[in-house]
Amino acid sequence: MSDPQRIDVHHHILPPEYLSALQGAGISSGAGVPFPAWSATEALAVMDRNGIRAAVTSISAPGIHFGDDAFARELARRCNEVSARLVSDHPTRFGGFAVLPLPDVKTALLELEHALDTLLLDGVVLFASQSDGRYLGDPEFDELVAELDRRGAVAFVHPTVPRSSEGIRLDVPGFASEFTFDTSRAILNLVWSGTAERYPNVRWIFSHAGGTAPFLAWRWSLLDAHPRMRERAPQGVMHYLRRFYYDTALSANPHALHSLTQLVGPSRILFGSDHPFAPEGITRASALGLAAYDGFDDAARATIEHGNALSLLPGLRARWERE
Repeated sequence: MSDPQRIDVHHHILPPEYLSALQGAGISSGAGVPFPAWSATEALAVMDRNGIRAAVTSISAPGIHFGDDAFARELARRCNEVSARLVSDHPTRFGGFAVLPLPDVKTALLELEHALDTLLLDGVVLFASQSDGRYLGDPEFDELVAELDRRGAVAFVHPTVPRSSEGIRLDVPGFASEFTFDTSRAILNLVWSGTAERYPNVRWIFSHAGGTAPFLAWRWSLLDAHPRMRERAPQGVMHYLRRFYYDTALSANPHALHSLTQLVGPSRILFGSDHPFAPEGITRASALGLAAYDGFDDAARATIEHGNALSLLPGLRARWERE
């Protein structure tokens, strides 16, 4: 594809340091999918072949925390340093979302400071649910969210297979079902808990078009009459859902886009590929799906493919403009 302009905000890395650490912990797959091969060279080749000018990298499921705070702290630092080196080596091609060692909030705050102030990464990736079973919106995470709010930071939210799903007797890979529900629970809990109301300056980006959130939005809005919702989210569910951002990873098709665009307009949607967990054919299908969708004109498509990312990520925009 010629004249690459897309910015991919849902683009994963699997550096050797990460895979080696997970192998030592007995982990060889994420959400039922064996870890795919990854290299910066191949990522750039896929980007070039699919009109992607820049990608913002992140660690995907299963994340970095498996019950050992020290392990998670050290692995977060190694992964974030890899992300920063990618940006340094390819400043106009890569950005980076820092991974944090949650649910340990104290060390997550320290790593946030290092990642954003020293490594100069573009935001953070947070998992919808944590290894201890808690979801974003839990009051135990308020100190971290308050700091993200103070900074006006971007928080890219990625699902995992939550602890509550591990005992379900369903022989289906977790990415196909549990991922979407995990994201949806986090979105609803951020509203229900009052987190979205208390910390309005966090720029939340939710994976995979928000999971099932667009489909369930009206149903959730019935909670507006609940006394707890009136107290903690007084502007109503729809207000908060329409303030969030959503990416198109595995969702650039009429079924998902019709639902998403009934909830938000192009100014809240960003391009995502899910590379390398999604093979290149799906990256190509995502680009073609956006091009073919009859709900977007050229201006809306440009806003989704790169305009919103440039607005949300000033560091990436500065590197883009220097090119």
